[in-house]
Amino acid sequence: MRFFTALSFLGLAALASSAPIADQSSLNKRAGVLTEQSYAEFQVSDGVAGNALAEVNAKFPIDTSNLAGVAASDLAIIVKAAQISEDAETGTGGFNDAIAAAGGTDTTAGTALQNGKIKNKVLKLQTDVLRLQVEQAQGKSGLDSELQTQITKLNTNVALDKAAAGQTSQSVNFTGTD
Repeated sequence: MRFFTALSFLGLAALASSAPIADQSSLNKRAGVLTEQSYAEFQVSDGVAGNALAEVNAKFPIDTSNLAGVAASDLAIIVKAAQISEDAETGTGGFNDAIAAAGGTDTTAGTALQNGKIKNKVLKLQTDVLRLQVEQAQGKSGLDSELQTQITKLNTNVALDKAAAGQTSQSVNFTGTD
């Protein structure tokens, strides 16, 4: 009887030790890396034109080599940032209103605001592209066309930003949190 009990115990111990354990590195990748911020904190429109995409990527440091591992909390922040950036462009008190109030893009202030608007579009489009890529990597289907459209728009605005490299870029005083 003791032999059978000991044998059973050893068998269970062997079985338990061979069970798979969670990969800690993948668990760590699922932890959120972004924090909720106000638009003023994550906007990239101040400064100079020419490097908007790098500025956006620095503000939203998502591991693009593991988009399937992006945390739900980070995806929610990315979605919200894209929407707030859109609102900062077209909403009341946003770039369109500020450019009109500055006398259009033929004025110095209007040009700086237009450069800021382009950088804001890069922010909006890059966060939207990130959203689509993450959703696709996490199993959502039917996003190919929308993703390609947003990438095309992003590339256009990155080119406009680079064409204005070195010029002053101005943000707008817009409220909103991501």
